[in-house]
Amino acid sequence: MYFPKGTLEMGKPGKFSRVEITHILISMCVLTIAFSLLFTKNNLFFGIIRGFNLETLLLFIPVSFLSIVTAFFFHEISHKFMAQKFGLWSEFRMYPQGLFLALLLSLFVPFVFAAPGAVMFRGRTRVFETGRIAMAGPLANIVISGVTLPLYLFVFIETPIGQLIGFICLINAFLAVFNLMPFGPLDGIKIIKWNVNVWFIMLIVSACLTVFAFQKFSPVL
Repeated sequence: MYFPKGTLEMGKPGKFSRVEITHILISMCVLTIAFSLLFTKNNLFFGIIRGFNLETLLLFIPVSFLSIVTAFFFHEISHKFMAQKFGLWSEFRMYPQGLFLALLLSLFVPFVFAAPGAVMFRGRTRVFETGRIAMAGPLANIVISGVTLPLYLFVFIETPIGQLIGFICLINAFLAVFNLMPFGPLDGIKIIKWNVNVWFIMLIVSACLTVFAFQKFSPVL
């Protein structure tokens, strides 16, 4: 990851460097395009054009952007703010290969594996601090999904804004489940090392939200 000279001092909670802002904006733009292509079915599947419609794509871009803001942005800044709370240097850094892969998959297959980057932090941490930093991201997604699900079901169902709220709910729930998987560099394994009970409860809640949201909401454009 790229750590620019002169930015390793621990900043105040909520402080962002220019490099970090640039990385966040690039990641959000690429993810917005990728998910817009995916969910409007404007992609190529093994070389076969699947109903490309520019107007539909353009209409879905703001929906995708708002979903990315709630799912990706709040996930990452939750990691960042928690790390800063513990007195660590912490900034987001994009992963160019992961962003390219997400865009490529959205063009050619009906799914997206997104690894846009991660929040980097430096400094000595105890196990419970690392666990809480890891927990902050998926917890933000669970909270957003838990709030938007009843809004969709009981207030805005079968309305244009309901489609947006339902999509936000589904994306956040799925992102929480994905990041809680106990392998690789994902948050799950770090949470398990700290408190396996917390990890298990978060996984069950996020999985239930994902299944329920998927059954109740299907973006039709």
